[in-house]
Amino acid sequence: MNPETVGRRTSPFIVLVHTITFRQARAFVPAVIPLVAATGFGGGRTTVIALVVGVTLLSLGTAALSWWRFSYADGLSSVVVTRGLLSRSVRTVPNDRIRGVEVETPILHRLFGLVRVRVDAAAGAVSGKDEELVVDGVSRAEGDRLRTAVLTHRQAPARQDDGAEREPAEEEFGRFDNRWLLYAPLVGSYLALPLAAVGALFRLAQELPESLRPDVDEEALASVRAFVIVVVGALLVLLVGSVVGAAVVNWGFRLVRRGGSLIAVRGLITRRHTELEIDRIRGATVAEGAGMRLVRAARVNALVTGLGDAARRGQLLPLGPRSEAWSLVRRLVEDPGPLVAHPPAARRRRIVRAVSAGLLVAAGGLVAIVTAGWWWVLVVGLVLAVLGVPLGLGRYAALGHATGPSSFSVRSGWLVREQALLQRRAVVGWEVRQSFFQRRAGLATVLACVGAGRGGYAAIDMAADDVASFTAAASGQWASALLASGERNPRGPGMSSPRAGEG
Repeated sequence: MNPETVGRRTSPFIVLVHTITFRQARAFVPAVIPLVAATGFGGGRTTVIALVVGVTLLSLGTAALSWWRFSYADGLSSVVVTRGLLSRSVRTVPNDRIRGVEVETPILHRLFGLVRVRVDAAAGAVSGKDEELVVDGVSRAEGDRLRTAVLTHRQAPARQDDGAEREPAEEEFGRFDNRWLLYAPLVGSYLALPLAAVGALFRLAQELPESLRPDVDEEALASVRAFVIVVVGALLVLLVGSVVGAAVVNWGFRLVRRGGSLIAVRGLITRRHTELEIDRIRGATVAEGAGMRLVRAARVNALVTGLGDAARRGQLLPLGPRSEAWSLVRRLVEDPGPLVAHPPAARRRRIVRAVSAGLLVAAGGLVAIVTAGWWWVLVVGLVLAVLGVPLGLGRYAALGHATGPSSFSVRSGWLVREQALLQRRAVVGWEVRQSFFQRRAGLATVLACVGAGRGGYAAIDMAADDVASFTAAASGQWASALLASGERNPRGPGMSSPRAGEG
């Protein structure tokens, strides 16, 4: 028998974890509820106890069957996962297609000394969660062994003079400072957590019986004092909740380089250990929300070829000062230098687009004054038009591009300003877009197609005459096809220039 195909079992304790969390039974419960209702069970304590016992037994049975039918094997050339209750599936992924490994330790797993290993397969033919292999319920030692095995397939570990394996040196790239949690109320994703929690509490309160609901004086709630208390309380909940949420996700964050890998460790309740191969990193993005820019804070994500759930797994700095973010990025990608500002036509275009909505409302306001006497519609339109001017200027200030000997950079966005630094080898093609108004203004939007991150990063409203020189400087002379295409098309540069090979 081929040793690579010998399956390994996960720990039997995972059956208890899946029973408690109803992991497998969740798919069957929606079908069981109508069946129970059809049997005509009456209400009362006995029925509730019977349902709880029945669902628990169902969860235990499905968890035990799933554990019995699951096995995994890792070898020198591939990882094999076999699973399935009714239909059997065997999935084999070559080691050279593996993009990263993440080791998770949820709180229940921690109680039983278990971990969950996620192997990003980047298979391409499947989507969603099927892009990853999940081995749930192995010991910590086995999880570390599996992680090391699938990521060191291309190079043998260093050995000491006596023949023993030597651990690669560890270099720290970054460490989360708990003071940075104060930035959390300025990040929309962290504010969403307390909002969702408050919404769930209100929904639960509405579902409670009348006897259990607190008595509320509606007249007292209508007072100004009550309104102020509610607003202040809501703001405190949002502020504290965002900080707590950021702490739970990022507690103890540490980024280190070990050999040819970057390793990020984080989490208070669920501890996550994410490992990425440096050879597959093609660049990085620095994102700054509108609130974060006020305090000079930023977030950093790595652009890794074929990495699934890149927004989470590729996160190299979840939150921190802008200086720390750029210091980290420059250790991974050569800085191409300061950004080149886009032409004045781009500024006019940004302002016109920002002001146009207010002008349309103002035009409708003139009609509303004549027909219905609604003067306030005109005032609203004029206010929106005036506010559109700084908005347009801000959106223009976010534009820019730069090229260097081995990398290039593009920046855009106003609400969330994002600057991408990419290696030249990351580009697999270019796409040039021009609307009717862009052609008249001598502008173009250039999209760098890459096999990492979200797949494309754009230089918006750059001078059309600079497109060919920018693409050639950012990726090589193969992009000069854009210049030839532009000469054939008097209205502007060509639409695309694909490149075969690198991903």
